[in-house]
Amino acid sequence: MSKILIADDNPDIIDVLSVYVEKEGYEPVTAENGEQAYLRFLNDDPVCVLLDVMMPKMDGYEVCKKIRAKSDIPVILITARGEDYERIMGLDIGADDYIVKPFSPSEVMARVRAVLRRLNKGDNSEKASICKVGNLEINLDQYRCKIGEDEIKLTKKEIETVWVLASNPGKVFSRDMLLDRLWGADYDGDSRTVDSHIKRLRAKLDKSTVPHEGWAISTVWAAGYKFDKV
Repeated sequence: MSKILIADDNPDIIDVLSVYVEKEGYEPVTAENGEQAYLRFLNDDPVCVLLDVMMPKMDGYEVCKKIRAKSDIPVILITARGEDYERIMGLDIGADDYIVKPFSPSEVMARVRAVLRRLNKGDNSEKASICKVGNLEINLDQYRCKIGEDEIKLTKKEIETVWVLASNPGKVFSRDMLLDRLWGADYDGDSRTVDSHIKRLRAKLDKSTVPHEGWAISTVWAAGYKFDKV
């Protein structure tokens, strides 16, 4: 049976989420602090991690960084605070989603289904592919992005974002379309998540930092974003 890791220093939350995880057909494995969470990740090989941000010994951000250094396993951060900068920090270090307490356990499991569905879809279709536009190369098999000979350090979600845009040049994607494609139909978070990702992606792919010609990520006023060959 596949396992889902639940890491939270509140035993009531662990108990409730464990019940819902079992109802979904997974085996819950639990941790009450950050150090224990990372050890459980290493030893139990879960398919998804539900990770509280504010935990003793090691916070959720640090645990997420350590997990990302070894694996692309889906990580959903859970926190009692929902400030934009904290959400952006979580996404920047590689989290796949972000849930603010108090939450509905059903919502949490909907997010889990969404990230696992996207993972399975990627394994069966686009993930082993390489997209090349000019001197831009995106490899979803290795989750790598290069401009010429320069490798660009992008998060997992940023790689997926530029892949969707670059593999559909000229097509306009609304925020809702990108949310559905990248976060799943069950995602009910703020559409500004897309704007934050595009803004960071543009900064990392900026011509002044890494010279390139022939393509750009453009904003289509009141419509969304597209990848232009210019």
